[in-house]
Amino acid sequence: MRILLYAEAARLISKSGIGTAYKQQIEALKRAGVDYTCDWEDIYDIAHVNTVGPSSRMVVEHCKKKNIPVIWHVHTTAEDIRNSFIFSNFYARISQKWLKKLYSKADYLIFPTKYTESIIRGYGIQIPGTVLSNGIDTEIFKKNDEKAKQFLKKFGLSKPIVLSVGFPFKRKGIHDFVAVARKMRNYTFVWLGAKITSVLPRDVREMIKNPPQNVIFPGFLDREELVGAYSAADVFFFPTYEENEGIVVLEALSCECPVVVRDIPVYRDWLENGVNCLKGNSNDDFEALIEKLIVDKNLSDKLSREGRKVAFERDLSNIGRALREIYENILGRCTS
Repeated sequence: MRILLYAEAARLISKSGIGTAYKQQIEALKRAGVDYTCDWEDIYDIAHVNTVGPSSRMVVEHCKKKNIPVIWHVHTTAEDIRNSFIFSNFYARISQKWLKKLYSKADYLIFPTKYTESIIRGYGIQIPGTVLSNGIDTEIFKKNDEKAKQFLKKFGLSKPIVLSVGFPFKRKGIHDFVAVARKMRNYTFVWLGAKITSVLPRDVREMIKNPPQNVIFPGFLDREELVGAYSAADVFFFPTYEENEGIVVLEALSCECPVVVRDIPVYRDWLENGVNCLKGNSNDDFEALIEKLIVDKNLSDKLSREGRKVAFERDLSNIGRALREIYENILGRCTS
């Protein structure tokens, strides 16, 4: 059994969540002993597609002509396109029909969460599928005090630190992150992630260029430094309005950094308020929850321990075994 793992413009998307998911699939298949290729012109038994651009469609059509089963991994919805880059809202309005047409070409769908499945089913797509987390490498993403010290030294930071990671999109809650920071002047707020300023709305570009004194935007960090950031932070604050899972949340949980998130549907069946995270609905909520975590060490430690358990459940070794079973079942149906 050989699998095509396909992601369009892999280098271009390498700093995105989809790019991270794609790289994690490669690692998961290695652990599960599944042979794979990333070359669509190679020989393979199943195509596992991650992106939705024109090249992805071409690969799917190529597979259809050769009777090769196609799995489409649903990382993109109209809902998570909104409030991102310039013209994203216009793009989101026209994307639902287009995504429905694309995903309907698959033989099987993989959804990162039950929430994403509900979105896609709402488009009227009834192709068989399953829910499977993007996963996390718990061996790499684990608390490391030495890397924390290096992170603090490199950027000249002092604690307490409130961290967020991701593209600085309105959808990700960048405005709320900065608004909360303005009210908590004694804390340092750090937003990591590629700035991609050329595609950002003017107000976001201005926010990054002229942030409050207690907010910094260092940009994209490599994985080693990112582990240091999670290890150094007192709170991971992710005020996003829309996600399909949020790999950065898994990274924070795995590094035992206590998490504060917005109470949105994507988290309702796997993150439990007061057990492995804290959830809020407004900036006032977020301010109070961040303060609570920094003051209450027992609560912070509890959330850290329970968060690590959530990450272990989604370790890439488990994801690899699950993917192998999916592939074997699909091939079994095709040959029976």
